[in-house]
Amino acid sequence: MKEVTAKEVQERLENGEKLNLIDVREADEVAQGIIPGAKHIPLGLIEFRENELEKNEDYIMICRSGGRSGKATQYLEERGYDVTNMAGGMLDWEGPVEK
Repeated sequence: MKEVTAKEVQERLENGEKLNLIDVREADEVAQGIIPGAKHIPLGLIEFRENELEKNEDYIMICRSGGRSGKATQYLEERGYDVTNMAGGMLDWEGPVEK
């Protein structure tokens, strides 16, 4: 499984790179703050909403600590998607958030 640190994601965003971020936390967690531009798809809905993702795009999966996003990454990887897990999750995120 490919992994990226929260700091690397933040640096790429600050450099103007357009990233496809998918936040798999629950709605109450996302209400506390989500990375600007991230799409919210709770982990439990990934299998029902994977059709919203494109197989020719790359995605960075995010959760609170990296565990649930790791499961989402593994699930989507097995189905042919180009996905990377953000290790450390939002606990390691020091960039801006939207509420």
